[in-house]
Amino acid sequence: MTVPVTREQGLEWLRQMIRIRRFEERAAELYQLGKIRGFLHLYIGEEAVAVGSIPSFTHEDAIVATYREHGHALVRGTSMDALMAELYGKATGCARGRGGSMHFFDAARRFYGGLAIVAGGLPVAVGLALADKMQGRNRVTACYFGDGAVAEGEFHESLNLAALWKLPVLFLCENNLYAMGTALARHQSQTDITAKAQAYALPAEAVDGMDVVAVAAATSRTIDFVRSGKGPYFLEYRTYRFRAHSMYDAELYRTKDEVAEWKRRDPITTFEQTLRQAGLLADTDLEQMESRIAAEVEEAVAFAEAGPWEPIEDLKKDVYTHP
Repeated sequence: MTVPVTREQGLEWLRQMIRIRRFEERAAELYQLGKIRGFLHLYIGEEAVAVGSIPSFTHEDAIVATYREHGHALVRGTSMDALMAELYGKATGCARGRGGSMHFFDAARRFYGGLAIVAGGLPVAVGLALADKMQGRNRVTACYFGDGAVAEGEFHESLNLAALWKLPVLFLCENNLYAMGTALARHQSQTDITAKAQAYALPAEAVDGMDVVAVAAATSRTIDFVRSGKGPYFLEYRTYRFRAHSMYDAELYRTKDEVAEWKRRDPITTFEQTLRQAGLLADTDLEQMESRIAAEVEEAVAFAEAGPWEPIEDLKKDVYTHP
């Protein structure tokens, strides 16, 4: 264990990681049944990043995420009911069914996406941070993105401006080694992503993204740095997704042996073992946790199934305006 953890904290982290995993597994089943359509990008394997990092931000801080954002939204506090309904495209979803899997949104919790465009969240995060700085608000903007985003122009422009203007942004790269189906080494001559951030004069470091405790410690410390007015910081979470890029992905770009090797570092099972060895987790704890999560997931499915579709007369609502 990287840093000491209490039983209460340990059980909460484990609960949240299992909660994400079970939500995603159920979403995959529902997709195969045709209940969920469009694109679906699962967070299975990367749970330690969202669970270890997001609770360190205050309710006033902003969260900007990618299209693989189900776990982020769950940890941020958006109800599972609203998220499942959004996957169904129902009007009771968090974006009224208009966004679907890639566009979760919850303004009340300052959760600004779900953004489908690769690297599209970086300029949004810089804009939010600039607004906070101009208004004198002591806020931090969390900007999550994948390793594929570092190939985009927005990545370089955003880091440059954030450093130049000393904006309160914490750039959080979830490096799962593959930009869709392209391995990092096949699209980047410099595979040390922290070096790219350092080129723009940002302090940068990498952390084990499969270790929820390491993620929490590094994120909390770097949030304090940004909030103190010292400017942006760059964290790279080295993680791995166990499932394909999306439900449409044939996954021909990596071997089964590679996936199996990473699964030995499953953030849920390894943390569960750590808690057991420390005497902080009993079988009854896990059984109760799984039972409650299973009930929550099924309640969310029932909520989504029962939810109404948006009326056809609202088709143009928020799309066109009239003089």
